[in-house]
Amino acid sequence: MDDYPLLNVFWTMLWFFLWIMWLFLLFKVITDIFRDHELGGWGKAGWLIFCILLPYLGVLVYVIARGRGMGARDVKQAKEAEARFQEYIRQTAGTQAAANGTLSATDELARLADLKDKGAISEEEFQQAKAKVLA
Repeated sequence: MDDYPLLNVFWTMLWFFLWIMWLFLLFKVITDIFRDHELGGWGKAGWLIFCILLPYLGVLVYVIARGRGMGARDVKQAKEAEARFQEYIRQTAGTQAAANGTLSATDELARLADLKDKGAISEEEFQQAKAKVLA
């Protein structure tokens, strides 16, 4: 323990942290290369070869040259994911069915109960319609 000073431990930890951060950035760049629809096949191959053969320089140049587009693609993907999630919630909650004109069983039963309360249908008609909805 005496032959490895505390400052060297911190220095080693810093370099290890920077190396891990660079690995994350490398994977992010490679993912972005394949995700970009505006970039052609040869462009993707060129950037990928550049990032693999000269990894530090390739990642640095890619982030400088295409970093703004990479951020825009991240924002676009997040918005699309949020929209798909909201659509899923609407479909699951049943509000989409009401908007299309088809009511869920709960909505149909509530409508029938309102009609019965207003006197538009009798108790017997309510029970028949309720049985039909629940079937």
